[in-house]
Amino acid sequence: MSATATMVERPPPRARGWPRRRIAGYALVCLWILFGIGIVSYLFLAWNPEFFAKYAPAYLRGLGVTLSLVSISMVLGAILSVPVAYGRMSKNRILSGLAYCYVYFFRGTPLLVQTYLVYYGLGSFRVELQSVGLWDFFKDAFNCGVFAFALNTAAYQAEILRGAIESVPRGQWEGAASLGLHKLQTLRKIILPQALIVALRPYGNELILMVKASAIVAIITVYDLMGNAKLAFANSFDIQAYIWVALVYLVMVEILRHGVEWIERRITVHLKR
Repeated sequence: MSATATMVERPPPRARGWPRRRIAGYALVCLWILFGIGIVSYLFLAWNPEFFAKYAPAYLRGLGVTLSLVSISMVLGAILSVPVAYGRMSKNRILSGLAYCYVYFFRGTPLLVQTYLVYYGLGSFRVELQSVGLWDFFKDAFNCGVFAFALNTAAYQAEILRGAIESVPRGQWEGAASLGLHKLQTLRKIILPQALIVALRPYGNELILMVKASAIVAIITVYDLMGNAKLAFANSFDIQAYIWVALVYLVMVEILRHGVEWIERRITVHLKR
């Protein structure tokens, strides 16, 4: 064996000083810290007890409306996503095409446009809706918001569910069939438990996006958290109205994020070595 072959390569020399990326990263972190300190200082110096006494109850009512809107929309969207996901995985070209068009439209157009189409578009068919008894539902702005949000999130949840199911190896289906399990039994007892672990993070992201997107309904006269913030600012011209509502959204997002992480740790204990 030659001496060249037996030579051991030395590790590359350690970089001296701070590289540009590290400097840029620390600079951005410092800017965010200064921004946070500035916001806290402003809220402390501009503290207005009268503002809170007057608008805090409205903010709490708006928070309840926001949570109701998101919860109902997510549940309805989850129910609707099941047949849509089935259609996307179906070998029937008609079902697959219809499901693809549904997902393509609601994922490819802005949620604001979809909300406008439901709230203002369906209002143009008042006579037709009254004839079938649906006008009492669609004349309420909150119901229109729930309807639009449910249709939108169903498209995203259908793709999450489809991707999670298809991520399970085909051998799981074949192994279950060799044991004599029915397809529904295989799906419920073997495939879905594994697929839901994969889908948990995307579902959590979708829930967080829905919470943040719920502010859209303030434009169609729904007095949710953002709607009450707009009303408070219109009456007081105090920027605190928006700062406080931003902090409330931030707290909700952090609670959801940590909740999803906690659930993921609990259901993946068996995967940790």
